[in-house]
Amino acid sequence: MPVGARDRQDANPHAAPKDIALAFIEGINARSPEMLTALMTEDHQFIDSLGARISGREVMRTGWTGYFQMIPDYTVDVEECLCSENVVVLLGAASGTYSRGGPLLPEDRWQTALAVRAEIRGGGVAKWQVYADNEPLRQVMGRPGGSI
Repeated sequence: MPVGARDRQDANPHAAPKDIALAFIEGINARSPEMLTALMTEDHQFIDSLGARISGREVMRTGWTGYFQMIPDYTVDVEECLCSENVVVLLGAASGTYSRGGPLLPEDRWQTALAVRAEIRGGGVAKWQVYADNEPLRQVMGRPGGSI
């Protein structure tokens, strides 16, 4: 059942934007689409590093589920957090291992610098925009046995 904006039990309209953005990172590192969905506004918008936009909390639940299947150990390490009213910028690194459907192999591991710009509204993440070089993952996916 979709989680409505008023039914989001994890969201706190009085929480500091920084705390909400860092809770979203916790959901990513837990690889929990449920945690992420609970922190999204209903009209949540995700923008990837190529500028592609995906809108809607339930669409993003499906997107995160698929991404965590593709990169089951996906992790974001935040090194710095900058805040300005309802905008939070997170700087750090993303890493993971591309899954080819079997055991995760060391040669399929990648890492890249990452920046995220999050807009927080009403206790939830309204926009999550990622800036990262996806070339390390593309190289892993492009090796024999991968798919792009």
